[in-house]
Amino acid sequence: MNRRTLGSQGLEVSEIGYGTMGLTMAYGPGDTPESIAAIRRAHDLGVTFFDTAEFYGLGTGANEALLGQAVKDFREEVVLATKFGFDMSAPSEQFGIALDSRPDNIRKVADNSLRHLGVDHIDVFYQHRVDPDVPIEDVAGTVKELIDAGKVKHFGLSEAGPETLRKAHTVQPVSVLQSEYSLFERDVEQLFPTLDELGIGFVAYAPLGRGFITGGAKPAGQYDATDMRNTDARWQPGNFEKNIEAVERLTVLAATKQATVSQLALAWLLAQGEHLVPIPGTRSAQRVEENTRAADLTLSDTDLAAIDAILPHGGFGARYGEEYAPTWT
Repeated sequence: MNRRTLGSQGLEVSEIGYGTMGLTMAYGPGDTPESIAAIRRAHDLGVTFFDTAEFYGLGTGANEALLGQAVKDFREEVVLATKFGFDMSAPSEQFGIALDSRPDNIRKVADNSLRHLGVDHIDVFYQHRVDPDVPIEDVAGTVKELIDAGKVKHFGLSEAGPETLRKAHTVQPVSVLQSEYSLFERDVEQLFPTLDELGIGFVAYAPLGRGFITGGAKPAGQYDATDMRNTDARWQPGNFEKNIEAVERLTVLAATKQATVSQLALAWLLAQGEHLVPIPGTRSAQRVEENTRAADLTLSDTDLAAIDAILPHGGFGARYGEEYAPTWT
C-alpha cells in the first residue's frame, strides 16, 4: 500500500489506517481473538497506522492492550496513535463523561498508555476532545514536554477548530487533526484551508458513516442493546430510509467500478487530497481486505460528480445529539 505524509512534522503512514474503537465499545460485544486477527490481517495488507484511545477501554486500558498485543511482533513497522482528555474515574460509553486535559492527567495517561500498549513511545498523542477549562497552550506545552522526553513523537488534536489549532500550533506543532469525515459527514471541510495553511494533516474517523455505508445497515432497535446505532439519528425513522436510498444509489455506482460501496466511500475520501487518511474500523479480517482494496480504486471526475449528486451535503441526521456534539473554536 502507498504511504502518505501527514502534516509537516514527518508523520508517514499507510494511506488507509485502522480504527480500534469498535473492538471494545459502542458496537456491541467484541471478540478478542477475532479483533487481533483483523489487526494482524491489516498489517499483512500494508496498513501501518493504528488508532486507539484511553477512552475506548473506559479507563481499563483494554483497547490499548488489545492493540498492543496484536502488533507486538511488528511494533517497529507501525504507527500507533492514542488519546487523552477524559476523566475516567466514572467511566461511561457516552461522550458526556467529564473532560480532563490538565497537565498532570495528560502525563498520567501517557504513562498508562505506554504500559497498556507495551511500547516505549507513542507515535501520535491526541487530545481527544478540547477541554474549555484548560488553555490549549498548556495542553500543547505538556505534550511538548512528553515529546522532548521521548515518550511521544507527534501531537494531534481531535474535533478542534481553527482558533484552537492556531494556538496549539504556536507552542508545539500539530501534526494531525482527527475528526469525523465521510460521505455522510462533510462539515469538517470548512477546516481544510486552515490545515493547509498550518501544514497539518487530517485523519478521518467513521469514514463509513459508522457502518451505514457498507450496505448492511439495519433500522435502530435491531442491534445489540449496547450498540450506539440504536440511538444514532441516522438510523431513526425518516432519516434511515433516506440514507438507505442514498447508499443503494452509491452501490449501483460502485458496481460500475467493480467495487463495493465501502470501497467507493473510502476511495472518495482518498480523492479529497493527499493531506488525509481514513481509519475505518472492523472486527472482521474479511472486511479489512475489502477496505484496503479501496486504495487501488481510482475515481474519475465524472465519478466524483456522480457521488456528489447523490449526497451533496452529507447524510440525513446529525452525527451526535446536541449534548455530545463537539463545538469547534
